Amino acid sequence: MHGEQSNEMQIHKPVLLSEVVGWLRPSEGGTFVDCTVGLGGHAASLLEASESTRLIGLDCDRDAIEIARERLSRFEGRAALVHASFSELDLVLERLGVGAARGVLADLGVSSLQLDRRERGFSFLEDAPLDMRMDAAGEETAAMLVNSLSENELADLIFEYGEERGSRKVARAIVRERDREPIATTVRLAEIVVRALKVRGRWRIHPATRTFQALRIAVNGELDALERLIPKAIDVLEVGGRLAIISFHSLEDRIVKRSFLRESGRCICEGPVRVPPADSAPGNRTICERCGASRRVTVLTRKPVRPSEAESNANPRARSALLRVCEKR
Repeated sequence: MHGEQSNEMQIHKPVLLSEVVGWLRPSEGGTFVDCTVGLGGHAASLLEASESTRLIGLDCDRDAIEIARERLSRFEGRAALVHASFSELDLVLERLGVGAARGVLADLGVSSLQLDRRERGFSFLEDAPLDMRMDAAGEETAAMLVNSLSENELADLIFEYGEERGSRKVARAIVRERDREPIATTVRLAEIVVRALKVRGRWRIHPATRTFQALRIAVNGELDALERLIPKAIDVLEVGGRLAIISFHSLEDRIVKRSFLRESGRCICEGPVRVPPADSAPGNRTICERCGASRRVTVLTRKPVRPSEAESNANPRARSALLRVCEKR
């Protein structure tokens, strides 16, 4: 097992590493929270920056926590790792007696550990059970969704979470094939999608990519969890502390961008702004009661930070990464 872990640690490349360290400033010391500690790549660099830096790492994947614990053991008790979803951030810090954090990081990408382990069912490159649970203790798998949702429900899910224009064709094909035999494996689902979309020639992106993304997001409730994370992360930051989020597709980045704007005092409603009454409590920084816009942070990245060409070439998984950072006022 240790040999397998060592190999996994060697091939794992945290994305936008120097950028994350630069924006979060761990050399100044303090408590930092890595909400998606994964295999510990970002966490190790944050801890290396200063002996006065402490790190709390969360992950919903027990296997990742164990690997990260081994990797970070050299930091002599400065890292506390917890098996938990990042939507439980506030509860975890309260349980650990942490009052405020200097920085919070969330890397929303699927880790190398999850992608490269065939049995986890995230990839269609090898045949495996159609699982896709980030937390193996979760009850709902991708196979359950594929074989139980109605055609309309499947089409809506694939369109909304995968932004797949051919979602109706894919859903129709899935229902037709599952009536013959339940769809249980990654390769079978990928083949169904390819046939449904009738994509010819060489592919730059595999035709099943968007469908698999949609199912993974649905199985793990990723977008809802992200919506809950951002205000909680800002709550736990000390004044001047920073929140950095790395997203990998437009759905995630849109949530991060809109949430940061709202938390910086920009109303994101359509129609007139609903301003609080003049006799609101002194110091009330609420701008709009409808969307909750309030001046809690300053957005530091006007546009998302992207990987350099060198990093994208060295690590293809980094190509779609987008980093946004805000600072608590």
